[in-house]
Amino acid sequence: MAGTAQTTPDDHRAGRNGDGRPDPATAAFVAHRNLLFTVAYEMLGSAADAEDVLQETWLRWAGVNLDTVQEQRAYLVRITTRQALDRLRTLGRRKESYVGPWLPEPLLTTPDVAEDVELADSVSMAMLLVLETLAPIERAVFVLREVFDLGYEEIAEAVDKTPAAVRQLAYRARAHVAARRPRGVVSPAETRDALAAFQQAIETGELQSLLDILAPDVVFLGDGGGVAQAALAPIIGADAVAGLLAAGLTNLAARSLQPAPVNGCPALILRLDGEIDTVLALHIEDGLITGIYSVRNPQKLSRLQHETTLRR
Repeated sequence: MAGTAQTTPDDHRAGRNGDGRPDPATAAFVAHRNLLFTVAYEMLGSAADAEDVLQETWLRWAGVNLDTVQEQRAYLVRITTRQALDRLRTLGRRKESYVGPWLPEPLLTTPDVAEDVELADSVSMAMLLVLETLAPIERAVFVLREVFDLGYEEIAEAVDKTPAAVRQLAYRARAHVAARRPRGVVSPAETRDALAAFQQAIETGELQSLLDILAPDVVFLGDGGGVAQAALAPIIGADAVAGLLAAGLTNLAARSLQPAPVNGCPALILRLDGEIDTVLALHIEDGLITGIYSVRNPQKLSRLQHETTLRR
């Protein structure tokens, strides 16, 4: 995966003055790095590609005369958005030949993100899949406006449109997402209970326990990227999903299961011989699981493997 071996200014050795303090360009980039990463990730659904976008953003930012920049945050967001739009169009062409369903790259999130309903919703697997149905420019406008509450003037500069055009794009994108976004707010207690019940059902292999926790219209999506074994089409309905999971319980039992917040939602990380084999991210409504997102593509698990290893 490109970009992971490159350094950006958050490397402690980069961009420092003789007195050891970061130079102004580095300090500004580091101060806004989390924001820029989240913008890129929500536009692309890939942490690896988001990191590449940040690398490109830094290279362009490093060559800017800061005396000409009135608002550094807005300028950095503009660079990041334009780079992400370019990459999003390229990724769209790649996804046309992707083997089986495409799912976002799992992103390990902190517990406080899961408790922030709006933030958790914006990075959830379910929401990112809804954003996949938007045109690239609509996705950029929606993310900047609805998630980060940027003004229309600022967004217009970032996407090279007039403020009036951005308003129209935002209206269309908002209506599109509203018609497709998952419903319902789930309390932390409901989330914990549903995840614990799902884990117990997986570990014990009890089919009825699985059926009890699955919504009648639950959807299972598997992403193996043509590399790892996965369902090549969505599996819909509690009986079908429970049957699929039950059929794999023998193999699942050989793996260690670790609950973790992934994309702001409950998930199970399945390891085999210490390596992440599968991430099962869940979407929960009214105490029942309505969506199961199984990511097995090794390329999408390498960052998560590194992060979880560091946190152990």
